[in-house]
Amino acid sequence: MIPETPRVLFIADAGPEVGGGHLMRSLTLAEALSVRGAACAFLASPQSAPLLDTFAPAMSRIEAAGADRNALAAALAGQGFDALVFDHYGLARPDHDALAGGRASLVIDDLANRPLGGDVVLDSGPNRRPVDYTLLTDGDTRLLLGPEFAPVRSRFAAVRASSLARRSGPVRRVLVTMGLTDVGGVTSRVVDRLRPRLGDVVIDIALGGQAPSLRPLTRMASHDRRLRLHIDATDMATLLHDADFVISAAGSTVWEICTLGLPAAVVVVADNQRAAAGALTERGAALVLDATDAAFEGALDRAVMRLVTDPAQRAHLSEAAAGICDGQGAGRAAEALLQAIAQKARAP
Repeated sequence: MIPETPRVLFIADAGPEVGGGHLMRSLTLAEALSVRGAACAFLASPQSAPLLDTFAPAMSRIEAAGADRNALAAALAGQGFDALVFDHYGLARPDHDALAGGRASLVIDDLANRPLGGDVVLDSGPNRRPVDYTLLTDGDTRLLLGPEFAPVRSRFAAVRASSLARRSGPVRRVLVTMGLTDVGGVTSRVVDRLRPRLGDVVIDIALGGQAPSLRPLTRMASHDRRLRLHIDATDMATLLHDADFVISAAGSTVWEICTLGLPAAVVVVADNQRAAAGALTERGAALVLDATDAAFEGALDRAVMRLVTDPAQRAHLSEAAAGICDGQGAGRAAEALLQAIAQKARAP
Protein backbone atom coordinates (compact mmCIF):
# COMPACT_ATOMS: atom_id res chain seq x y z
CA MET A 1 0.00 0.00 0.00
CA ILE A 2 1.37 3.40 -1.04
CA PRO A 3 1.66 5.66 2.05
CA GLU A 4 -0.40 8.86 1.95
CA THR A 5 2.37 10.67 3.82
CA PRO A 6 5.70 9.02 3.01
CA ARG A 7 8.21 9.27 5.84
CA VAL A 8 11.75 10.03 4.65
CA LEU A 9 14.87 9.94 6.82
CA PHE A 10 18.04 11.82 5.82
CA ILE A 11 21.54 10.72 6.81
CA ALA A 12 23.84 13.63 5.93
CA ASP A 13 27.42 14.11 7.05
CA ALA A 14 28.50 17.49 8.41
CA GLY A 15 31.10 19.05 10.66
CA PRO A 16 34.33 21.06 10.78
CA GLU A 17 36.24 18.66 8.54
CA VAL A 18 33.63 17.94 5.85
CA GLY A 19 31.79 21.26 5.92
CA GLY A 20 28.06 21.89 5.74
CA GLY A 21 27.35 21.28 2.05
CA HIS A 22 25.98 17.74 2.49
CA LEU A 23 23.52 18.93 5.11
CA MET A 24 22.40 22.02 3.21
CA ARG A 25 21.64 20.18 -0.01
CA SER A 26 19.83 17.48 1.97
CA LEU A 27 17.72 20.16 3.65
CA THR A 28 16.92 21.51 0.19
CA LEU A 29 15.69 18.10 -0.97
CA ALA A 30 13.74 17.73 2.28
CA GLU A 31 12.00 21.03 1.52
CA ALA A 32 10.99 19.80 -1.94
CA LEU A 33 9.71 16.51 -0.52
CA SER A 34 7.73 18.28 2.20
CA VAL A 35 6.00 20.47 -0.39
CA ARG A 36 4.92 17.23 -2.09
CA GLY A 37 3.42 15.76 1.07
CA ALA A 38 6.30 13.81 2.59
CA ALA A 39 7.27 13.96 6.27
CA CYS A 40 11.04 14.37 6.59
CA ALA A 41 13.42 13.83 9.47
CA PHE A 42 17.19 13.84 9.96
CA LEU A 43 19.45 11.41 11.75
CA ALA A 44 21.49 13.78 13.88
CA SER A 45 25.00 12.63 14.78
CA PRO A 46 27.21 14.67 17.11
CA GLN A 47 28.88 16.11 14.00
CA SER A 48 25.71 17.23 12.24
CA ALA A 49 23.55 18.24 15.21
CA PRO A 50 25.03 21.76 15.65
CA LEU A 51 24.29 22.70 12.03
CA LEU A 52 20.78 21.24 12.29
CA ASP A 53 20.25 23.33 15.42
CA THR A 54 21.19 26.44 13.44
CA PHE A 55 19.56 25.88 10.06
CA ALA A 56 16.67 23.52 10.79
CA PRO A 57 15.75 23.85 14.48
CA ALA A 58 12.17 22.73 13.84
CA MET A 59 13.13 19.73 11.70
CA SER A 60 12.17 16.36 13.18
CA ARG A 61 15.24 14.35 14.08
CA ILE A 62 16.55 11.16 15.62
CA GLU A 63 19.69 11.38 17.72
CA ALA A 64 22.56 9.05 16.81
CA ALA A 65 25.55 8.34 19.04
CA GLY A 66 27.98 8.55 16.13
CA ALA A 67 28.32 8.66 12.35
CA ASP A 68 29.45 5.05 11.70
CA ARG A 69 27.11 2.34 10.41
CA ASN A 70 26.60 0.65 13.79
CA ALA A 71 25.62 3.90 15.53
CA LEU A 72 23.29 4.84 12.67
CA ALA A 73 21.70 1.39 12.61
CA ALA A 74 21.10 1.50 16.36
CA ALA A 75 19.35 4.85 16.03
CA LEU A 76 17.23 3.53 13.15
CA ALA A 77 16.05 0.40 14.96
CA GLY A 78 12.27 0.32 15.19
CA GLN A 79 11.76 3.49 13.17
CA GLY A 80 8.99 3.30 10.59
CA PHE A 81 10.42 5.21 7.63
CA ASP A 82 9.42 4.56 4.04
CA ALA A 83 12.67 5.79 2.48
CA LEU A 84 16.18 6.95 3.30
CA VAL A 85 18.36 9.61 1.70
CA PHE A 86 22.15 9.35 2.10
CA ASP A 87 24.60 12.23 1.60
CA HIS A 88 27.71 10.87 3.26
CA TYR A 89 31.09 10.04 1.68
CA GLY A 90 31.86 7.64 4.53
CA LEU A 91 29.03 5.28 3.53
CA ALA A 92 29.02 2.91 0.55
CA ARG A 93 26.79 0.15 -0.86
CA PRO A 94 27.01 -2.26 2.10
CA ASP A 95 26.01 0.57 4.45
CA HIS A 96 23.27 1.88 2.16
CA ASP A 97 21.76 -1.58 1.73
CA ALA A 98 21.97 -2.50 5.41
CA LEU A 99 20.50 0.77 6.66
CA ALA A 100 17.76 0.96 4.02
CA GLY A 101 16.70 -2.61 4.80
CA GLY A 102 14.67 -2.99 1.62
CA ARG A 103 13.14 0.47 1.78
CA ALA A 104 13.41 2.95 -1.08
CA SER A 105 16.59 5.00 -0.97
CA LEU A 106 18.37 7.84 -2.75
CA VAL A 107 22.10 8.52 -2.61
CA ILE A 108 23.50 12.00 -3.24
CA ASP A 109 27.07 11.79 -4.52
CA ASP A 110 29.63 13.76 -6.48
CA LEU A 111 32.66 11.48 -6.35
CA ALA A 112 31.75 8.32 -8.31
CA ASN A 113 34.56 6.57 -6.45
CA ARG A 114 32.86 3.69 -4.59
CA PRO A 115 29.99 1.20 -4.99
CA LEU A 116 26.65 2.78 -4.11
CA GLY A 117 23.33 1.30 -3.08
CA GLY A 118 20.07 3.11 -3.59
CA ASP A 119 17.20 3.00 -6.02
CA VAL A 120 18.19 6.50 -7.14
CA VAL A 121 21.64 8.12 -7.34
CA LEU A 122 21.89 11.89 -7.76
CA ASP A 123 25.13 13.50 -8.97
CA SER A 124 24.79 17.06 -10.25
CA GLY A 125 28.31 17.34 -11.68
CA PRO A 126 28.22 19.18 -15.04
CA ASN A 127 30.26 16.53 -16.87
CA ARG A 128 28.92 13.45 -15.11
CA ARG A 129 27.92 10.59 -17.44
CA PRO A 130 26.08 7.27 -16.86
CA VAL A 131 29.28 5.35 -17.66
CA ASP A 132 30.85 6.84 -14.51
CA TYR A 133 28.46 4.74 -12.43
CA THR A 134 28.23 1.61 -14.59
CA LEU A 135 30.43 -0.47 -12.28
CA LEU A 136 29.33 1.30 -9.10
CA THR A 137 25.55 0.76 -9.14
CA ASP A 138 23.04 -1.96 -9.97
CA GLY A 139 21.67 -2.05 -13.48
CA ASP A 140 18.22 -0.91 -12.36
CA THR A 141 19.45 2.10 -10.36
CA ARG A 142 17.96 5.33 -11.66
CA LEU A 143 20.67 7.93 -12.29
CA LEU A 144 19.90 11.65 -11.96
CA LEU A 145 22.97 13.26 -13.47
CA GLY A 146 23.90 16.86 -14.22
CA PRO A 147 22.96 20.34 -12.97
CA GLU A 148 19.32 19.91 -13.94
CA PHE A 149 19.05 17.79 -10.79
CA ALA A 150 21.16 20.03 -8.51
CA PRO A 151 19.32 20.58 -5.20
CA VAL A 152 18.73 24.34 -5.12
CA ARG A 153 16.34 25.91 -2.64
CA SER A 154 13.04 27.12 -4.08
CA ARG A 155 13.76 30.72 -3.11
CA PHE A 156 16.52 30.87 -5.74
CA ALA A 157 14.25 29.79 -8.58
CA ALA A 158 11.71 32.37 -7.38
CA VAL A 159 14.16 35.27 -7.78
CA ARG A 160 15.96 33.95 -10.88
CA ALA A 161 14.21 36.24 -13.37
CA SER A 162 14.74 39.32 -11.20
CA SER A 163 18.41 38.47 -10.73
CA LEU A 164 19.05 37.98 -14.43
CA ALA A 165 17.36 41.31 -15.21
CA ARG A 166 19.74 43.29 -12.99
CA ARG A 167 23.05 41.97 -14.32
CA SER A 168 24.31 45.33 -15.65
CA GLY A 169 25.76 48.56 -14.32
CA PRO A 170 28.80 49.21 -12.13
CA VAL A 171 29.97 47.04 -9.25
CA ARG A 172 28.56 48.32 -5.97
CA ARG A 173 28.26 45.14 -3.89
CA VAL A 174 30.31 41.94 -3.70
CA LEU A 175 29.58 38.74 -1.76
CA VAL A 176 32.22 36.42 -0.29
CA THR A 177 30.94 32.99 0.72
CA MET A 178 33.59 30.32 1.24
CA GLY A 179 31.48 27.71 3.02
CA LEU A 180 29.91 27.54 6.47
CA THR A 181 32.90 25.88 8.10
CA ASP A 182 35.46 28.10 6.32
CA VAL A 183 37.99 25.33 5.71
CA GLY A 184 41.51 26.56 6.50
CA GLY A 185 40.32 30.06 7.31
CA VAL A 186 40.20 30.89 3.61
CA THR A 187 37.46 33.55 4.02
CA SER A 188 39.68 36.00 5.89
CA ARG A 189 42.46 35.44 3.32
CA VAL A 190 40.08 36.36 0.50
CA VAL A 191 38.64 39.42 2.24
CA ASP A 192 42.11 40.65 3.14
CA ARG A 193 43.03 40.67 -0.57
CA LEU A 194 39.77 42.37 -1.55
CA ARG A 195 39.81 45.31 0.83
CA PRO A 196 42.54 47.42 -0.86
CA ARG A 197 41.17 46.67 -4.34
CA LEU A 198 37.47 47.49 -4.16
CA GLY A 199 37.26 51.16 -3.29
CA ASP A 200 33.86 51.98 -1.79
CA VAL A 201 32.27 48.69 -2.84
CA VAL A 202 30.26 47.00 -0.05
CA ILE A 203 31.64 43.55 0.84
CA ASP A 204 29.05 41.12 2.22
CA ILE A 205 30.62 38.11 3.96
CA ALA A 206 28.61 34.95 4.71
CA LEU A 207 30.11 32.39 7.07
CA GLY A 208 29.22 30.06 9.93
CA GLY A 209 29.27 30.93 13.58
CA GLN A 210 32.17 28.54 14.24
CA ALA A 211 34.26 29.60 11.23
CA PRO A 212 37.94 30.22 12.04
CA SER A 213 37.83 33.47 10.06
CA LEU A 214 35.06 34.95 12.21
CA ARG A 215 37.34 36.53 14.82
CA PRO A 216 39.74 38.28 12.42
CA LEU A 217 36.85 39.38 10.20
CA THR A 218 35.01 40.83 13.19
CA ARG A 219 38.11 42.90 13.94
CA MET A 220 38.34 44.03 10.31
CA ALA A 221 34.65 44.97 10.22
CA SER A 222 34.97 47.07 13.38
CA HIS A 223 37.06 49.64 11.50
CA ASP A 224 36.03 49.05 7.87
CA ARG A 225 32.51 50.29 7.17
CA ARG A 226 32.35 48.39 3.85
CA LEU A 227 32.38 44.96 5.51
CA ARG A 228 29.02 43.40 6.43
CA LEU A 229 29.16 40.08 8.28
CA HIS A 230 26.28 37.62 7.83
CA ILE A 231 26.72 34.80 10.35
CA ASP A 232 24.76 31.59 9.71
CA ALA A 233 22.75 33.46 7.08
CA THR A 234 19.37 31.92 6.31
CA ASP A 235 18.55 34.06 3.24
CA MET A 236 21.44 33.42 0.89
CA ALA A 237 19.14 33.98 -2.09
CA THR A 238 18.83 37.67 -1.24
CA LEU A 239 22.56 38.07 -0.58
CA LEU A 240 23.41 36.48 -3.94
CA HIS A 241 20.65 38.32 -5.78
CA ASP A 242 21.89 41.69 -4.54
CA ALA A 243 25.57 41.06 -5.33
CA ASP A 244 27.17 42.29 -8.56
CA PHE A 245 29.60 39.40 -8.38
CA VAL A 246 30.55 36.71 -5.89
CA ILE A 247 33.67 34.98 -4.69
CA SER A 248 32.59 31.51 -3.59
CA ALA A 249 33.92 28.12 -2.65
CA ALA A 250 33.32 25.59 -5.43
CA GLY A 251 30.78 23.55 -3.45
CA SER A 252 27.01 23.33 -3.77
CA THR A 253 26.74 27.14 -3.79
CA VAL A 254 27.85 27.10 -7.44
CA TRP A 255 24.40 25.82 -8.46
CA GLU A 256 22.77 28.72 -6.63
CA ILE A 257 25.16 31.07 -8.44
CA CYS A 258 24.22 29.54 -11.79
CA THR A 259 20.51 29.69 -11.03
CA LEU A 260 20.81 33.46 -10.49
CA GLY A 261 23.24 34.01 -13.38
CA LEU A 262 25.75 35.66 -11.06
CA PRO A 263 29.28 36.47 -12.28
CA ALA A 264 31.69 34.60 -10.03
CA ALA A 265 35.22 33.73 -9.07
CA VAL A 266 34.94 30.17 -7.78
CA VAL A 267 37.61 28.84 -5.41
CA VAL A 268 38.46 25.15 -5.06
CA VAL A 269 38.96 24.43 -1.36
CA ALA A 270 38.52 20.62 -1.44
CA ASP A 271 39.49 17.87 -3.89
CA ASN A 272 35.90 16.80 -4.52
CA GLN A 273 35.19 20.26 -6.00
CA ARG A 274 37.74 20.04 -8.81
CA ALA A 275 35.62 18.24 -11.40
CA ALA A 276 32.70 20.66 -11.16
CA ALA A 277 35.04 23.65 -11.12
CA GLY A 278 36.79 22.36 -14.23
CA ALA A 279 33.47 22.01 -16.03
CA LEU A 280 32.56 25.59 -15.17
CA THR A 281 35.86 26.72 -16.67
CA GLU A 282 35.20 24.75 -19.86
CA ARG A 283 31.81 26.40 -20.25
CA GLY A 284 33.09 29.90 -19.49
CA ALA A 285 30.68 30.12 -16.55
CA ALA A 286 33.11 31.22 -13.82
CA LEU A 287 36.68 32.27 -13.14
CA VAL A 288 38.14 29.30 -11.25
CA LEU A 289 40.93 29.51 -8.67
CA ASP A 290 42.64 26.99 -6.40
CA ALA A 291 43.13 27.93 -2.75
CA THR A 292 45.99 25.42 -2.43
CA ASP A 293 47.98 26.95 -5.28
CA ALA A 294 51.08 28.87 -4.20
CA ALA A 295 50.06 31.64 -6.60
CA PHE A 296 46.48 31.83 -5.28
CA GLU A 297 46.66 35.41 -3.98
CA GLY A 298 47.96 36.79 -7.27
CA ALA A 299 45.38 34.84 -9.26
CA LEU A 300 42.65 36.16 -6.96
CA ASP A 301 43.85 39.74 -7.46
CA ARG A 302 43.67 39.36 -11.23
CA ALA A 303 40.24 37.73 -11.15
CA VAL A 304 38.83 40.47 -8.94
CA MET A 305 40.16 43.22 -11.19
CA ARG A 306 38.64 41.53 -14.25
CA LEU A 307 35.28 41.32 -12.51
CA VAL A 308 35.42 44.92 -11.32
CA THR A 309 36.63 46.59 -14.50
CA ASP A 310 35.18 44.51 -17.33
CA PRO A 311 31.37 44.62 -17.66
CA ALA A 312 31.54 42.52 -20.84
CA GLN A 313 33.31 39.78 -18.86
CA ARG A 314 30.62 39.90 -16.18
CA ALA A 315 27.87 39.72 -18.79
CA HIS A 316 29.50 36.70 -20.45
CA LEU A 317 29.90 34.87 -17.15
CA SER A 318 26.30 35.65 -16.19
CA GLU A 319 24.86 34.30 -19.42
CA ALA A 320 26.99 31.16 -19.37
CA ALA A 321 26.21 30.41 -15.72
CA ALA A 322 22.46 30.90 -16.15
CA GLY A 323 22.47 28.35 -18.96
CA ILE A 324 23.81 25.60 -16.69
CA CYS A 325 21.19 25.36 -13.95
CA ASP A 326 17.57 26.51 -13.68
CA GLY A 327 17.08 25.88 -9.95
CA GLN A 328 14.38 23.21 -10.37
CA GLY A 329 16.56 20.18 -9.58
CA ALA A 330 15.31 19.54 -6.04
CA GLY A 331 11.77 19.10 -7.32
CA ARG A 332 12.89 16.65 -10.00
CA ALA A 333 14.86 14.62 -7.46
CA ALA A 334 11.95 14.63 -5.02
CA GLU A 335 9.61 13.27 -7.69
CA ALA A 336 12.09 10.50 -8.50
CA LEU A 337 12.29 9.39 -4.86
CA LEU A 338 8.52 9.47 -4.44
CA GLN A 339 8.21 7.28 -7.52
CA ALA A 340 10.72 4.82 -6.01
CA ILE A 341 8.67 4.74 -2.78
CA ALA A 342 5.51 4.00 -4.75
CA GLN A 343 7.24 1.21 -6.69
CA LYS A 344 8.45 -0.42 -3.48
CA ALA A 345 4.98 -0.21 -2.03
CA ARG A 346 3.45 -1.92 -5.09
CA ALA A 347 6.04 -4.71 -5.19
CA PRO A 348 4.76 -8.12 -4.03
